[in-house]
Amino acid sequence: MTENRPLPYRLREPFLTTVELALFRLLVEIMGGRYAVLPKVALNDIFYIVRPNENVHFFNKIFRKHIDFLLCDQKSMKPRFGVEIVKPATKDSMRIADKFMEELFLDAGLPLIQIPSNDEYKATDIISLFQVAMTKVEATTPLRLNNKDSVPNCPKCGKMMVLRIQRNGTRANKIYYGCIDNPHCEGVVTIE
Repeated sequence: MTENRPLPYRLREPFLTTVELALFRLLVEIMGGRYAVLPKVALNDIFYIVRPNENVHFFNKIFRKHIDFLLCDQKSMKPRFGVEIVKPATKDSMRIADKFMEELFLDAGLPLIQIPSNDEYKATDIISLFQVAMTKVEATTPLRLNNKDSVPNCPKCGKMMVLRIQRNGTRANKIYYGCIDNPHCEGVVTIE
């Protein structure tokens, strides 16, 4: 920081647009005390990438992107619903970004409510969209990760592990999981 100069940041006002604020108020009213309504939650705070160093190209699909509202269980804060404000689709078409969001949430078994942008909303319309989203999730089998797709946590520090290749020694060219915090943590999980 230079002498007597403030940092070049300013408070973003308003935090929620008029459309987002109208929907936020209605969601809080509809949900009562059952769910916490969290605005603008980053997708990478909700989802993680399985085997991240093998699936790096999927990172950009969620990096710096957010869901308009995440509804979480009040006690556990476990995500229960995603709510996204979408531009009204043209006849028989959906935007690519909206399709991706729908697929992402559906694969995780988490209902996504896509609500067309409007200045005001009716509770009955929103509730029916919640019912449609629940029906979609119940009608599909969410992607269930098998043991070979899941990433272990480090046995030493508990952080996520990444796939690595042994460079030398008796296990040269063999893959294994190493702690993401290496070299500070030398946790290893071998793959047979």
